[in-house]
Amino acid sequence: MEQEKIDRINELARRVKAGEALSPAELAERDALRREYIDSVKASLTGQLDHTYLVGPDGVKRRLPKKKN
Repeated sequence: MEQEKIDRINELARRVKAGEALSPAELAERDALRREYIDSVKASLTGQLDHTYLVGPDGVKRRLPKKKN
């Protein structure tokens, strides 16, 4: 996610925290940016976990098992 989008999320959050009301368009923008940020973090974490191995007591490397839903 680009830094400009993160800055925009923070700007909108500061305005709400200061007691300012956001327009419906700004609320929709904030929700879309938040969803994009969350999806970005999840994708990053998933990629990191996909390349994580557990080393057993016998010295054998095993991939982390995927969690079943």
